[in-house]
Amino acid sequence: MGNTPLIAGFDAGQTHTRCRLARLAANGALQVLAEAEGPGVSHLDAVDGELRFSQALVESLAAARNALQPHADAGDDLALTAAAIGASGIEAGSSVQPRGQRLAAAVLELAPQQVLVTGDERTALEGARGGTEAGILVISGTGCIALGRNASGQQHRCGGWGWLLDGAGSATDIGRDGLALSLQMADGRRQATPLRQTLWQALELAIDDPAAPQAIKALVVQPGFGAAGFARLAPLVHQHAVSGDADALAIVQASATALASMAAAIARQLQLEAPPVWPGGGALEHLPLLREGLATALAACQPGAHLAPAAGDGCDGALQLAAELADAGLRPR
Repeated sequence: MGNTPLIAGFDAGQTHTRCRLARLAANGALQVLAEAEGPGVSHLDAVDGELRFSQALVESLAAARNALQPHADAGDDLALTAAAIGASGIEAGSSVQPRGQRLAAAVLELAPQQVLVTGDERTALEGARGGTEAGILVISGTGCIALGRNASGQQHRCGGWGWLLDGAGSATDIGRDGLALSLQMADGRRQATPLRQTLWQALELAIDDPAAPQAIKALVVQPGFGAAGFARLAPLVHQHAVSGDADALAIVQASATALASMAAAIARQLQLEAPPVWPGGGALEHLPLLREGLATALAACQPGAHLAPAAGDGCDGALQLAAELADAGLRPR
């Protein structure tokens, strides 16, 4: 593999963190070498937020290095030259960004100028646009956010204010709304459907257990449940939507409409007439009805906007930013 600079790009979400390692050639080309996953992150101000952020970087990097090791030559230098991290909850210009910078530099054993920590929406946009001047990225995963850029380089963001305040369009909201619906079935406000049994079985609860509703109420406030706990139920709600459950379908469609409204707001702010909209995140990748609903809702609220395949992902964007850091560090001063 040689000893050209080794760089890392991290995509740190609430569910898991991906680390991708690459070599930066003299001509600026990137050769991707390995990728692996580690645990997810939370806002740095959350309980154990700094610890979770540090562990996510350390563990995902270690796993990527382990994946790379069998293909490395004896003399290869596996020390990082630069790294860029796109992390959930660390928006550019926020008060937590400098803390993220310091933590990342320390745990990755890099100088501050060799590290960039920013929001995962920024690295995802960089990866998605692949050199395209203007467009909008819409991410729906555990959380959701949208970010756009026009030809002048101006950016505007919508959403991403945390699942307790602004999760409409996310897997968390889909799962939570489905579970809320099941409790309305349990207390007689709604006609029971198979959705209730599916969700309760996933939580290891029986629908004929009179204590189950109280058990759900207690479960969702446990520290280990949170946004990810609700998001894990989203594929089950989607499954019933596909099967024709009207309530489940309404939940998925409401999320699709919420995502389209974010894209439309960005298009207005940046004066984008017919922008490409790049869908990203696990929910839009794995829940086809959500993706189809987004396309339909976009056509209604922002004619001309259209879904387009992303050129790359968040790790690609992070690697591009890391390459710029490495290149700057290698230039003669």
